[in-house]
Amino acid sequence: MKLAIVGTGYVGLVTGTCLADTGNDVICVDIDKEKVEKLRNNIMPIYEPDLDTIFERNVKAGRLKFTTDLKEAADVADVIFLALPTPPGEDGSADLSYILKVADDLGKIIEGYKIIINKSTVPVGTAERVREAISKNTDIEFDVVSNPEFLREGLAVDDFMKPDRIVIGTRSEKARKTLEDLFAPYVRQGNPIIFMDERSSELTKYASNSYLATRITFMNEIANICERIGADVDLVRIGMGSDTRIGKRFLFPGIGYGGSCFPKDVSALHKSASQNGYEFEILESVMRVNDRQKTIIVDKIRDYFGGDLNGKKIALWGLAFKPDTDDIREAPSLYIIRDLLDAGAIIVAHDPEAMENVKKHVGEKIQFVDDHYEALKDADALIIATEWTLYRSPDFGRMGSLMKSKVIFDGRNLYDLNHMKELGFYYRSIGRKLIEAK
Repeated sequence: MKLAIVGTGYVGLVTGTCLADTGNDVICVDIDKEKVEKLRNNIMPIYEPDLDTIFERNVKAGRLKFTTDLKEAADVADVIFLALPTPPGEDGSADLSYILKVADDLGKIIEGYKIIINKSTVPVGTAERVREAISKNTDIEFDVVSNPEFLREGLAVDDFMKPDRIVIGTRSEKARKTLEDLFAPYVRQGNPIIFMDERSSELTKYASNSYLATRITFMNEIANICERIGADVDLVRIGMGSDTRIGKRFLFPGIGYGGSCFPKDVSALHKSASQNGYEFEILESVMRVNDRQKTIIVDKIRDYFGGDLNGKKIALWGLAFKPDTDDIREAPSLYIIRDLLDAGAIIVAHDPEAMENVKKHVGEKIQFVDDHYEALKDADALIIATEWTLYRSPDFGRMGSLMKSKVIFDGRNLYDLNHMKELGFYYRSIGRKLIEAK
């Protein structure tokens, strides 16, 4: 099938690459000339495990191409995916200007029947607005479909190739038949393609991400209670997760959620509900608690140092909002850095993939090192903000010899409490017993 992907951000690039890998001819469109040129030269703009291998294979085979010309792509494509940014506005609502601008342009250039698919995460009713924007400029037959993405950064290729489900919002039988054929290779193991109306499809994405964000936030609240009453959140989590009504996933406490999806989608759903006369009180609490949770570890550090962090050297392991990505959007590390700098601390940071992105954000305000042990030299304390595999089994003896004080504040609960006690570390994590240094 001949496909066009408008937008080569995270979703667009993964979608286009994976669709090409099942034999489709894919042309990706972006207005950023420099980015398109880099893609043509096999230079990836994002870090996502396994994507580069599939990308290079399909570019070499001629199934994956790139252009800055929307008409060039629309002329050859039967199906056009809109994978455009929908950044949050100041009021929390999703900004649809990029999508509606492209929709307006498509109405002026499409020739022959097209299926236009909203792949971006968009508010309920967006399919209708896209349809209206296109219709203003053409009488040619077309269908607008909602097909929300459910890609986890760090696992996006596997999620696309082997999805739990594919959700498609359309009332067009013509579009339905085409998309059944397009997505059939990805559901050969029996996972469903779920068809529904466009509005229900749009809401499904927001509802899914907001529910998962709520689970995470609930466990963070439980962790905070555990610290106050002497319970262990790890044991509580195991006890809860063994209940088949609850399940094990998304019950790990930490220092809040971040990334491109959860913060934006929770805010957008809350705003959409408000615009329709409904106050989504649970989501209001989720957002408030998550904002507080991102810097809760700074409060623990202040407590340890008696409120004075001026001149303290803090090593920071982890900058990305989660492992296996270089994405720092709404990452807790950025809020931790902000508060530590405001308190006069000196920060030396390491991350396997995200340091360049953070450098663009904070400049020379903090130090960056290529080796995570180097960050520990003469450090008064270490903060762990991202659970990279690299940090899970470190050389604790080396750590203790490098640090000025054997002090760790672990925002991801990576280490065993008894082991840390044996090693003589001061170790404070989330929702678990404080381990005092010997």
